[in-house]
Amino acid sequence: MKTEQRSFNPASGWKVRSGGLAGLAPQFVLAFGGRHLLANPVALDEVRRVYPGARVIAASTSGEITGTEVTEDQLTVTAVALAKTRVACAATTVAGAAGSFAAGRALATQLLGPGLAHVFVVSDGALVNGTELARGFNESLPAGVALTGGLAGDGARFEQTLVGLDEPPVSGRVVAIGFYGGHLRVGIGSAGGWSPFGPERVVTKSAGNVLTELDGQSALGLYKNYLGDQAAALPGSALRFPLSVTPAGGGQPVVRTILSIDDQAESMTFAGDIPTGARVRFMRASYEDLIDGAAAAAGQTANGAEPELVICVSCVGRRIVLGQRTEEETEIVRDTLGTAAAVTGFYSYGELAPSGGSGACQLHNQTMTITTLSEA
Repeated sequence: MKTEQRSFNPASGWKVRSGGLAGLAPQFVLAFGGRHLLANPVALDEVRRVYPGARVIAASTSGEITGTEVTEDQLTVTAVALAKTRVACAATTVAGAAGSFAAGRALATQLLGPGLAHVFVVSDGALVNGTELARGFNESLPAGVALTGGLAGDGARFEQTLVGLDEPPVSGRVVAIGFYGGHLRVGIGSAGGWSPFGPERVVTKSAGNVLTELDGQSALGLYKNYLGDQAAALPGSALRFPLSVTPAGGGQPVVRTILSIDDQAESMTFAGDIPTGARVRFMRASYEDLIDGAAAAAGQTANGAEPELVICVSCVGRRIVLGQRTEEETEIVRDTLGTAAAVTGFYSYGELAPSGGSGACQLHNQTMTITTLSEA
């Protein structure tokens, strides 16, 4: 495997960051950048000019990761040339959250084929219900084929996210990459570092990823009481206080973050499902907790193979809490995994990875989720 990383700014043009393809043609390119930059056709036209034969997967972000550096509203590009692994891409579009399950099933079905070893997905982060998207993939992918990836971001604005495959990126788009063959080695890690606080409450009214009542009271009202002065900055301020959600029948809790609020309906829309009967608690974290979580995620990827490509998907909420210390979590990932691998990724509205010892993918919020790739 060979990788080459560049960045592009319309004002200054291209900058080669690291690596080199040694004359090999890349099969695919990961292009992550700010929404307004991706909406400008010049940027992606340049990517296709430099890498004319590669599939270009583009996604808007809440921050771009290259090595240990985190940038804002810059286009970062990682071209990947695999020597022994075949790659195929598939894309679909959803009009709203109700189409998320079908989108996952359709993409998984398109990618099915001999030797499918792994799937990486980049999804719209504003319209798609990540829980249902993952469920659609889980029901259609063969046993032993894991799914990882994330939901595109839009800074802390929560207005619109863009995803594209060989095209101008648009809202509602979901793109999946399938990797085929026995030479691919995949490592997966996902950890948060958040701690619950306050009383446990029961979800008494919800529909999919829209939460209305906790313990028979307005969920939005309770949330605003906890936030105090920060309530005026919703939904962005809620990124500092996500919810821990434990299913009614028990099981592994997951973290959920607000995408939007509706003051008139007194409801909150999350990146994934908040099922009725689930038990929830508010969460918070310190700088050190989050950095330790990133180290734990990197440690979980160990599979006996030296990683050649590291794809980090970290939640925008982590970036907001860490502030000027954000690059400490990318530095701990590099320290844990070594300096040989190319590191790319983005800050997201949701992360996709298996967890809790299960091979089934779940939507996560507020985690650092890492996928490592190498060839044997």
